[in-house]
Amino acid sequence: MTDQPTPMMAQYLAIREANPGSLLFYRMGDFYEMFFQDALAASAALDIALTKRGTHLGEPIPMCGVPVHAAESYLLTLIRKGFRVAIAEQMEDPAEARKRGAKSVVARDVVRLVTPGTLTEESLLEARRHNFLASFANVRDDCALAWVDISTGEFRVMPCPAPRLAPELARHAPRELLAVERSGLDEIAAEAGSALTELPPGSFDSGAATRRLCALFHVETLEGFGNFGRAELAAMGAIVDYLELTQKGRMPLLRPPVREASGGAMQIDAATRRNLELTQALSGGREGSLLAAIDRTMTAGGARLLERRISAPSRELDLIHARQSAVAHLGSDPRLTADLREALSRSPDMDRALSRLALDRGGPRDLAAIRSGLTQGAAIANMLAEDAPAVLAEAARDLTGHDEIVDLLDDALIAEPPLLARDGGFVAAGYDADLDETRRLRDEGRGVIARMQADYIAETGVTSLKIKHNNVLGYFIETTSTHAERMLAPPLNARFIHRQTTANQIRFTTAELSELETRILNARDRALEIEREIFARLCRAVLEAAGRIGQAARALAEIDLTGGFADLASGEGWVRPHVDASRAFLIEGGRHPVVERALKRKGEAFVANDCALTAGETPAIWLLTGPNMAGKSTFLRQNALIAILAQAGAFVPARKAHIGMVSQLFSRVGAADDLARGRSTFMVEMVETAAILNQADDHALVILDEIGRGTATWDGLSIAWAVMEHLHASNRCRALFATHYHEMTSLSARLPGVENATVAVREWEGEVIFLHEVRKGAADRSYGVQVARLAGLPPSVVERAKEILHQLESGEREGAGKPAALLDDLPLFRAAPPPPPRPAKAQASEVEARLRDVNPDAITAREALDLVYELRGMMVDQAG
Repeated sequence: MTDQPTPMMAQYLAIREANPGSLLFYRMGDFYEMFFQDALAASAALDIALTKRGTHLGEPIPMCGVPVHAAESYLLTLIRKGFRVAIAEQMEDPAEARKRGAKSVVARDVVRLVTPGTLTEESLLEARRHNFLASFANVRDDCALAWVDISTGEFRVMPCPAPRLAPELARHAPRELLAVERSGLDEIAAEAGSALTELPPGSFDSGAATRRLCALFHVETLEGFGNFGRAELAAMGAIVDYLELTQKGRMPLLRPPVREASGGAMQIDAATRRNLELTQALSGGREGSLLAAIDRTMTAGGARLLERRISAPSRELDLIHARQSAVAHLGSDPRLTADLREALSRSPDMDRALSRLALDRGGPRDLAAIRSGLTQGAAIANMLAEDAPAVLAEAARDLTGHDEIVDLLDDALIAEPPLLARDGGFVAAGYDADLDETRRLRDEGRGVIARMQADYIAETGVTSLKIKHNNVLGYFIETTSTHAERMLAPPLNARFIHRQTTANQIRFTTAELSELETRILNARDRALEIEREIFARLCRAVLEAAGRIGQAARALAEIDLTGGFADLASGEGWVRPHVDASRAFLIEGGRHPVVERALKRKGEAFVANDCALTAGETPAIWLLTGPNMAGKSTFLRQNALIAILAQAGAFVPARKAHIGMVSQLFSRVGAADDLARGRSTFMVEMVETAAILNQADDHALVILDEIGRGTATWDGLSIAWAVMEHLHASNRCRALFATHYHEMTSLSARLPGVENATVAVREWEGEVIFLHEVRKGAADRSYGVQVARLAGLPPSVVERAKEILHQLESGEREGAGKPAALLDDLPLFRAAPPPPPRPAKAQASEVEARLRDVNPDAITAREALDLVYELRGMMVDQAG
């Protein structure tokens, strides 16, 4: 036992101390090993065996490990469980360490920190979603948010006042958020699903940030990229500083930063995104969301672009109209759309291939992905006519002019190269003469030797000449003593060098044979070395063209999304909406895309409804009443989703749509508590409602459902009433307001911008039939008791509820006055009558007893007829 760690363990502890907060993957041969607390944490998280290796301070050292070749799957598990991982690789050949002495340790160092926001490996990423790393900076109350996806190169920044941080994080859903301090951000980051990483203030220094960004993009000034404020520079600089730290100086291939204007997209807060299930269903996962219902994209890049468009619908009219025109163009030519989509289905993810190559984590397949993507891009560009709409024409231009790099990759690579460059075998035959010869030696050594032997026989005239091999001499030329005399005499003796004489044979060599021997023995290693050199040259060529390749990747995504929207519109009967700068909101035959999709799967039809919120320049609010389960929430949501789709550039599920620009979208639908922050359901409802009333402008669209239901009836009615008046008088926005407070329908007579609408139902023989039709007018009841019966409440509870409801309604009609008086006057609180006792079980009759003994499957038709006569006779006897 010793208190001094071994040299290897001392190295481990030193590297571990230099990388606090991360699990250390310590490379030992074919495994990444972990020790001490890292081993305990990793074995539990990965469910792998925990072993021991030696002792430290008198205690056994816990140890576990994962195979290097399977490390990515383990990394994914650790990242998803909130860990960061430092990867320490062997920086030299172990043989070199042994030369320094028995106690020398192989040099190791951390080559990369793996964190949630810095993933690039294909197996660690979701192909159809971005993996953003975000940074929030606050410089003297001037705030900004920057975000980057190092797997695609996307790099953006925007001014972001502190109150806007939560909505913007909800929009981008970054995997990791960088901040100078954690105060107040833990809760916001957790709500967005982001791991919060604290950096020192120096990382957010705006002056240092400018220098970092200029160095990264090899420019003297950032003015060519935009006019950035100090907070924006600080946020971007922190990202660059963090990437230098985690990537150990090997920076990813980032595009120049783009500054987003705060008013360029429809503002959608976190609660609204959650309520409308834009990219994720309330139940968790993608299925059931708007994104899942409308995604017809064929490529990973197109899918990521779709999510960005749905998450941030545009407020630029010209851009919206241009995108709609492109969709209409493809929608008018189904054959062209089908051909484009078929070609797109063969297009790989060039963005992520480029990123891996830039970080030296790529392989031959990434080069092949670039080749295939550019090849398909050229074919797609040829399909588009010169007079195509601007969006498609610009994309087509970005897909052309890549012949040089395509030819290079086509000449150099085989059709289907292996994943890793270290395996070799990816360079095409005929591309490099030296490699071809080396491979020939490696693969056809015997054939090469046989051809050389034939050449020597022809040159010497010695037919018995043989080229042989042994472990002592290696390759040598052997002939009999008689024939050797010719080779020992001039001029052949200058070429054939005597090596050995035996009893009956004489052995020679030549300079060519010695060189060939060396080349054959080293052919495998030399072939791999040549291929690595070629791979490096190809990577440099691709990265030199990275800017234009990135443009081509974005062009493919744009065409893919446009084709997906066109296919969706033609397949589902969607129409082009008219979008302008007005406050109009006129929908004819609108439908909910997610609900309609679910109903179609069951063979059922969706009931379409109209919505008209325009009343000149006055506020336009519909007060929607009707029973539960009639479809109010569906109606509210579908109109919000139609607005999102329209401003995303898509067609919409309706017969006709006229949508004035929606600046902000707010949704207060559904109920849920927030126990983590100590908020009741009602408090959550009020917080979300307050956010709407404090922010909504006159071009906002607001949908509210059951405001005030989380408290006492009269409190709730009072709050709902006041909210409605505030929306009308102060916010002056377009709104759909669903409620069960029928008393509020009288507001339509007092407020000029409010109209009543209701969801129709029918009663038939005590049953409630939901028609799902929205009509002008007001409901006079909620049918809550009937819905409760449909839900399966015990009959005694349903009957008691009917009795209480009847008494309350009668009291109101008879002028009972205050609620307290009504309750005092009516016998509402007497004990509910017990359910009637079950009748005593009657003794079975002779007929029943006889039937109990009969097995219908075991009697014939004749026996059954006889049984009927028998039973009839027994009944006659009983009646007599």
